[in-house]
Amino acid sequence: MKAATAVKPFLLALCLSGCSPTAGVTYPEPIPGSITYGGQPRTKLAKAPVGSFFNHRFTDQFGNLVQETYVIQPDRSLLLMNRIVIVDDADSD
Repeated sequence: MKAATAVKPFLLALCLSGCSPTAGVTYPEPIPGSITYGGQPRTKLAKAPVGSFFNHRFTDQFGNLVQETYVIQPDRSLLLMNRIVIVDDADSD
């Protein structure tokens, strides 16, 4: 039974380590077209719940469709979490 009690603190530590969004994780830098390119936006998303995610799509400087995922931080700033380039397979023929 001691093995089971030793696992609980480990699992708790593992779960809590995921709570800090910047602990050893690198995030993409904003590019032209990103909401946070040039700094945080002037207006804050006051009604959106802290921790909520949203996507932003735009065309980058090379003509690629880009989707970025942001999360709202406790201070109402935006954290760019992820960026993907959306490729249209129909154009590759």
